[in-house]
Amino acid sequence: MAKMKIKPLGDRVLIEPSPAEEKTAGGIIIPDTAKEKPQKGVIVAVGPGTKDNKITVKVGDMVLYGKYSGTELTFEGKSFLIMKESDLYATL
Repeated sequence: MAKMKIKPLGDRVLIEPSPAEEKTAGGIIIPDTAKEKPQKGVIVAVGPGTKDNKITVKVGDMVLYGKYSGTELTFEGKSFLIMKESDLYATL
């Protein structure tokens, strides 16, 4: 993984969301308008943490987060989410 040029501040993490599912388990192709927003992704950068909140995840961890968590941003043509570590639900 290339070095990320974005460095989150405080207890924030930068996540690259997993791509949305293209097919259902039964093989039906899902159109773009009906795709669910992914709720998992890979951490690509972490902040240094704060005095009260130490960062417990690391770059490369696959994590689960809420459907409406974080702020979406686009950098160099890629989509990312930036959110507080406390908005993460679990690691996979």
